[in-house]
Amino acid sequence: MSVKIGAKIKQRRKELGLSLRDLAERVDLTASFLSQIERDMASPSIDSLRKISQALDVPVFFFLLDQDGPSPVVKHNQRRMLKLPQGHITYQLLTPDVDRKLGVVLAELDPEDGEVPLLNYQHTEECIFVLEGQLEVTLGSDVYLLEAEDAIYFDGPMLQSLIARGKKPVRYLSIITPPVF
Repeated sequence: MSVKIGAKIKQRRKELGLSLRDLAERVDLTASFLSQIERDMASPSIDSLRKISQALDVPVFFFLLDQDGPSPVVKHNQRRMLKLPQGHITYQLLTPDVDRKLGVVLAELDPEDGEVPLLNYQHTEECIFVLEGQLEVTLGSDVYLLEAEDAIYFDGPMLQSLIARGKKPVRYLSIITPPVF
């Protein structure tokens, strides 16, 4: 399954009636680079994709997942999986699609992979529930070490970092509204 990020960006931009120049101004990229992205001749960084998704008012995962008609059931062997190119984290989407008011993902991060790349967490609320391993969560200047069956709830803008700790991979559920993945 090959996802055409550029085509999705172009389609959404046109739905909103934006020119390439309009979008370029909103995301601080050149119109020519955006044109290359839309024609799949260049790949945006995670940060650029986050800015584009914010400007086009859709979650980042909107561009990264192939979407057929959603079923209300997400079978364990049919979850949509995503590994971000610049990140070391694997996400499994547990909600039928990304165009809802609530998003739920199962995330897995190995300790040697470092910090989770943060997406756009402005205007969000999130609950993280650790299933296995240890997860260090930094909210503002406070650092919390979560272990299996621990949970933390916070306003998105407070989140500074997520880091796997210990020797085993960390697996956790992230429940966020509105979804940003």
